[in-house]
Amino acid sequence: MTVGEKAPEAAAPAPSAAPVGRSTGRGKAETRAAWLFLAPDLLGLLTFLGLPMVLSVALAFMRVDGFGTYEFVGLENFRRMLGDPQFYDSLRLTLVYLVLVVPLTFGASLGLAVLIQRRMPFVGVFRSAFFLPYSVSVVVVGLVWEFMLSDDVGVVGIALRAVGVRPPSWLGDPDFALFTVVGLCVWFWMGYYMIIFLAGLQDIPRDYYEAARLDGAGAWAVFRHITWPLLAPTSFFVLLTLTVAAVTGGFELILVLTNGGPSNGTSVLVFYIYQQAFTFGEFGYASALSAFLVLILLAWSMMLFALTRGGRFSHGRS
Repeated sequence: MTVGEKAPEAAAPAPSAAPVGRSTGRGKAETRAAWLFLAPDLLGLLTFLGLPMVLSVALAFMRVDGFGTYEFVGLENFRRMLGDPQFYDSLRLTLVYLVLVVPLTFGASLGLAVLIQRRMPFVGVFRSAFFLPYSVSVVVVGLVWEFMLSDDVGVVGIALRAVGVRPPSWLGDPDFALFTVVGLCVWFWMGYYMIIFLAGLQDIPRDYYEAARLDGAGAWAVFRHITWPLLAPTSFFVLLTLTVAAVTGGFELILVLTNGGPSNGTSVLVFYIYQQAFTFGEFGYASALSAFLVLILLAWSMMLFALTRGGRFSHGRS
């Protein structure tokens, strides 16, 4: 090599490939760790949810006398269900109850979320006040309202009589009992679903609202074209979980407030199932009713998912 000639640069070493065995071993270790962390919850679900569901389906095809005697009867419990007038009355009450509770709770929760997302004094106090009923035991809530709505010493009746209004028998009149339960269910659940809607509203980018204001859009136009379409996944989740909660979760309030009365005026299907199982000892028949209720909920969930495409029914529309 002559003077002034540039020395050749050394070639950069090729990057060494990661050992395949080490990478595979690390992935297997992470998978084992994940299963170990999931194992307690999976075991609990299988033990306290999966196994009872399987046993309940099996009991639907048996006659159980409550003393350890099991007799396979095939479809007899389902034939009995189809010929039971009280079953149809309970199913009718359940439909009326759902038609009232679900839309009212949905609308009240959404309305409250839209209102309290704005900046206003004491907004944290309002949020806590609306959510507070849901944080209290439903049995305690039922006992308090039972006392407040009692005919003789109830605070609500005393207040109405003080202003010259004769109050009805809120829990003793078949014409009012179901509507009283509906009102209390809406009051109890609206704070919880308000928080869910509020989380969905806060996830919507503020830029959309600012652009709409610059275009001169009013409050209704903003809600219709921005808030409602972008809130579709949250609305789907609320509608699905609220329906299931209304079918199963209203049982405690009905049990404490009316015990299915008066004259079976609040004996919705889930209460009728409880009554057949734990009052009359008809565990096989109660299991058949439970299987029918689960099928209804599954069909409703599948239909709702198909109609809304899993909460994406408003996307892409003007």
